[in-house]
Amino acid sequence: MQRTEDTTWLLISRLGYAGLAPFVILTLLLWLVDAELHPFIALAMAGYGAVIVSFLGGIHWGIGFRNAITSHNAPPVHFVWGVVAPLLAWVAVMMPAFAGLPLLGFVLIGCYVMDYRTWPAAGLGGWLRFRLHLTVVASLSCFIAAGAT
Repeated sequence: MQRTEDTTWLLISRLGYAGLAPFVILTLLLWLVDAELHPFIALAMAGYGAVIVSFLGGIHWGIGFRNAITSHNAPPVHFVWGVVAPLLAWVAVMMPAFAGLPLLGFVLIGCYVMDYRTWPAAGLGGWLRFRLHLTVVASLSCFIAAGAT
């Protein structure tokens, strides 16, 4: 019988890598379809990227709340970043794709940098390598997609 940690890791890694599929597929579509479809595909890409950034921001709220409950010491950076990152992603969605998609790529990198700085103190440092893989593919997808718009 597998250990619970192994089963959880397998589920999380499968879901994380599956979550890259829209980034990769939409990027490929932008390079393969007629230009008249680009606005729709780019909007789908930007919308998905913004959802992912919001999810990453939500993780920081979860860490902040956990710290507040368990140690009564919640560094404000978690709550602040949990709001700033989605706001930046929202701005990216409102921009033309040639500018908004690169902004999303940089916001995704910013999310990783913030995680790198804060997750070890929260006991989540072991997840950073996995997060790096996801960030590289998602960010590159945004940058490459912007080149097609």
